[in-house]
Amino acid sequence: MRKLILSTAALLALSASAAQPNDSVNGRLYRLFAPLTFYHQVSGNMLALDSDNNEVDDAVDQALMNVYLNRPDLVTATETQLDESGTLREDIDQPIAQKVELVEYVAPQPEDPVVTPTDVEVTKPKFWTLKGDGYLQFMQNYVSDNWYKGGESNYSALGSLTFEANYDNKGKWKWDNKLEAKLGFLTSRSDSLHKFKSNEDLLRLTSKVGLQATKRWYYTLQVLAWTQFARGLKSNDHRTYSDFFSPFNLNLGLGMDYKVETFNKKLTGTVNLSPIALNYRYVDRTWFPNQNSTEPTDYSWFPSRHGIDDGDHHKLDPGSQVTADLTWKLTETVTWKSRFWSFTSYKRAEIEWENTFQLKVSKYISANIFLYPRFDDGNNRDDELGYWQFKEYTSVGLSYTF
Repeated sequence: MRKLILSTAALLALSASAAQPNDSVNGRLYRLFAPLTFYHQVSGNMLALDSDNNEVDDAVDQALMNVYLNRPDLVTATETQLDESGTLREDIDQPIAQKVELVEYVAPQPEDPVVTPTDVEVTKPKFWTLKGDGYLQFMQNYVSDNWYKGGESNYSALGSLTFEANYDNKGKWKWDNKLEAKLGFLTSRSDSLHKFKSNEDLLRLTSKVGLQATKRWYYTLQVLAWTQFARGLKSNDHRTYSDFFSPFNLNLGLGMDYKVETFNKKLTGTVNLSPIALNYRYVDRTWFPNQNSTEPTDYSWFPSRHGIDDGDHHKLDPGSQVTADLTWKLTETVTWKSRFWSFTSYKRAEIEWENTFQLKVSKYISANIFLYPRFDDGNNRDDELGYWQFKEYTSVGLSYTF
């Protein structure tokens, strides 16, 4: 029944709208197709004596009134309820346009790449690292003959050169090599026998082959060899205490090496632990004679000829050793270089700890403080220091790093 009533009303309304000269459809037609609602204005328009509505509006109102009177059960809502629920959106005054994206059903076929000839440069890996440093420094002390505290004028010079050649295949193997050479001389007025004497004399080679075990540990075979350049003398003493290859030391150590890198890489170096070590010592001179002597004399004055028995040239000691070679950059201008070496044959022990504090004044000028305590119970015991020995000097001069 509702369909028949609404259809008839719709035909009347559409016929009336078609008769309109502007051919526009009145907006009130939606009431015929929306859920039936009781509109207050419908009855008012029907009872009004004079109405401003057009024919379409009257036809719609007549159709709705017919439903209100004959089938009120079909009405689902009132205009008051619609007003309370509010409108849909009143802030949108522009039509909403949807963005429709085109879908590529077939992917474009790739074009053949243009082949451009290029030069390929293959760089050979750099496995070797070379570096070194050296300095030449001077020390001078003048004291007049009538100085109230006494003393003696002296002059001294010291030269040092260190060269390193290190191999690292960026894999498991590394091979570190360091050659150190130091030679210094001094003069003193009180020495009537010697115009020059050496106060620093060292020629040392350190070579270490390592196979990586973990990130910082390596299995290593370490070789240490050292001697000196010139004769070792004392003031107003005609005896020779040491000489080139007298003694000569060769040390082999098998163990593990630890790579030190801490304090934001300011403290770097290595620590080597060799539980299996072999120390070979050789003395070229059969004896250390007096100035005018041609035959061996009493050796009791000499500290056990560097641990070698009288008349012998060789000494071989098995044992173990610990070696540490560290560099600590304390500030931008102050660097501490430390070398520790300890060997024991479980019958005798030798400990050396070399410390060099370098103050970088400029690119080519530096000042050094060298502290060197040493322990050796293979020598004669001193009444004051026992088996300990100590050496220290301060110097200023030219320096260069390459």
